[in-house]
Amino acid sequence: MEQREVSQDAVLTRIGQAVMLLHGGDREEARNRFGELWAEIGESGDPLHRCTLAHYMADTQDDPGDELAWDLRALTAAEGPATACAAPAAVRAFYPSLHLNLAADYVKLQRPDAARLHLSRARAAVNALGDDGYGNDGVRTAIGRLERELLDE
Repeated sequence: MEQREVSQDAVLTRIGQAVMLLHGGDREEARNRFGELWAEIGESGDPLHRCTLAHYMADTQDDPGDELAWDLRALTAAEGPATACAAPAAVRAFYPSLHLNLAADYVKLQRPDAARLHLSRARAAVNALGDDGYGNDGVRTAIGRLERELLDE
């Protein structure tokens, strides 16, 4: 499939539109739009766009193995070389959530050792989060909840 040039702002806008569909409950349409965008930006697209897109695409998957594959793509994009759009600090702020999602994926796949590894990495990266609702009530709380869940196993 031929890739076409997509402006940076258009990519972020389209990702945001698909995220709204996802949060509104239309997973299938969100998945379709994310898939179209992924085909357009490709593996060599901006790392921040690839990371964000793969991160949300994972949430649209029905199969835990597919969800893991997309979360791994998101982490790979975050670990790739930074561009002007994807400043290292901006990408670092994704690491707690990326590793938390991977830990949750591995729990679903009944792989507790891999889950603990990524949960540990999520915990180690929380300093990149802000002291706000997303950081405190969102990611940090979810890390603690998953840590307790794994202790009960």
